[in-house]
Amino acid sequence: AQKLMDSGGDSVQAGWSLRLTCKASGLIFGDLALAWFRQAPGKAREGISCISRSGGSTYYADSVKGRFTILRDNAKNTLNLRMNSLKPEDTAMYFCAADAKREIWDSAGYYCDDFGYWGQGTQVTVSS
Repeated sequence: AQKLMDSGGDSVQAGWSLRLTCKASGLIFGDLALAWFRQAPGKAREGISCISRSGGSTYYADSVKGRFTILRDNAKNTLNLRMNSLKPEDTAMYFCAADAKREIWDSAGYYCDDFGYWGQGTQVTVSS
């Protein structure tokens, strides 16, 4: 069965760093565009980063740009999200997603959406 497993969430203080990991089983990551989303209590799910199949194109939401880095290792079927300078507003459940049905390259850059597979989520809590 195809499955994504998120891990790495923790409770940390503002300014600290975390690294989230998403591992796939039953999927070949190299064939898929991948992403990280997050959802805070009472808020809509937010797409914060995505990466193309080759890793050559990436997208970051303004809320995380310059602090978060998305990394993929196709050989290990692994997706990471390196999060630096964490803020209390980063507190959320974080989900990885795979197999974007829509990828856009335009004057604004790259974006991917409409995913076929989702991880179960890993909680990140940042205290001030």
